[in-house]
Amino acid sequence: MDAPLTSGRPIATKIAAMLLGVLVAAGCGEQSTEPSTTTGLPPAAEPRDAPQQSEHIPGRTIPVGAAPEGVVVDAVTRTVAIVKRNPNELVLMDADTGDITGRIRLPGFGRHIQLAGPGGPVLVPVESANSLIRVELPAGHARPPISTGIGPHDATQAQNGTVFVANEFGGNVVAIRGDSIVKVFGDRVQPGGIAAAGDSVGLIDVRRNDLTVYDAAALTVVGSVPAGAGPTHVTADRRGQLIVTDTRGDTIRIFTPRPTPQEVASVAQPNGPYGIAYDTTRDRLWVTSTGSNEVVGYDMTDATPHEVQRLRTVQNPNTLGVDATTGRLFIAGVPGGVVQIIDPPQ
Repeated sequence: MDAPLTSGRPIATKIAAMLLGVLVAAGCGEQSTEPSTTTGLPPAAEPRDAPQQSEHIPGRTIPVGAAPEGVVVDAVTRTVAIVKRNPNELVLMDADTGDITGRIRLPGFGRHIQLAGPGGPVLVPVESANSLIRVELPAGHARPPISTGIGPHDATQAQNGTVFVANEFGGNVVAIRGDSIVKVFGDRVQPGGIAAAGDSVGLIDVRRNDLTVYDAAALTVVGSVPAGAGPTHVTADRRGQLIVTDTRGDTIRIFTPRPTPQEVASVAQPNGPYGIAYDTTRDRLWVTSTGSNEVVGYDMTDATPHEVQRLRTVQNPNTLGVDATTGRLFIAGVPGGVVQIIDPPQ
C-alpha cells in the first residue's frame, strides 16, 4: 500500500501561479463565485434522497467505508476503484471476487472518478485539495498531484491523451498534457460532469444547464447546446454520442457532438436519474434513479434507447460502474457505506 500523499505545496504553488498567469493572459471572464454570473440561474440539480431500501435487493453488498460515491471498473486489470471519505481513500476491489485489494489515502475528498483508458490509470479529482491524482492499476501507485484549480469535480481523458478537468467552483475547465496545464477555458459558471467521445469532450454546466463540447486536439470550443432542466453527468457510447442525465428533468438525453452539439434522442426516467455507466460490449446504458433506489438498463442499438431491465438497489445509488467483460454492476450506496454487486440477467 502506498504511503499517504502530501499536498505537495511547493509544486502546487508553482502550478497555481502558472494557472493564474494563463488566466490573465487568456483574458478569462468572471469566475462562478461572482454574483453577476449566477443572477437568474437556478441552483445546481442534486441527487434525490430516498428512504432506506426495505425490499429485497439482488446481488450482494460489500462494506467499503464511509460515503462511497465515485466508481469505475477496469476490465483489463479486473479492478474496481471506489472513492470514499472519512478517511479520504481510493479503495481497490477485485472485480471477480469482490475482495478489497488496496486502499490509497488521498489528500482530500473526491466524488467522481474515471479511467484514463483500458488498464488505467484512474483519474481522481480531489476537490478539497484542488488537484488531480492519477492512480496506476492494479498496484495502486499514485502519481504526484497536479494542481488544477478550484474544486475539481470530474476529469476525463480524450483519445489523444489530453486530460480535461472540470473545476466546479473555479468556473473553468483546464486541459492537461503530461503534467502541465496547456489551456484554460474560463467560460463556464459551475462545471459538473465531463466525458470524452474520441477527441470530442462534453462538459455539463450545472448552473447554465447546457452541454459544451471541446476539441481536444485543437483545444477549442466546438459549441454549446441546452441539456435539459437540470443536467448533472455525462458519458459516451461506442458511436461517439454523449449521453446526459437530466436529473431535475427526469430524462436521459442523447447528443451528437460534431459538427456542432445537437440533441438527437431522449427517454423519460422518473425519480432523478443521476449515476450513469455504459457497457461497450453489450451496448447497454445503466442509469440510477436516486429517488427510488433503482437502476435502469437501456438497449442502445436503436436510435432511441429502450428500457430492458430495472433492478432494485441499495439506498441512494449515486454512482455505478459496469464491467465490460461480464456485464456485472457495481453500485455505490452512499449512506450505507457499501458497494452492491449485481450480475444482471442476460
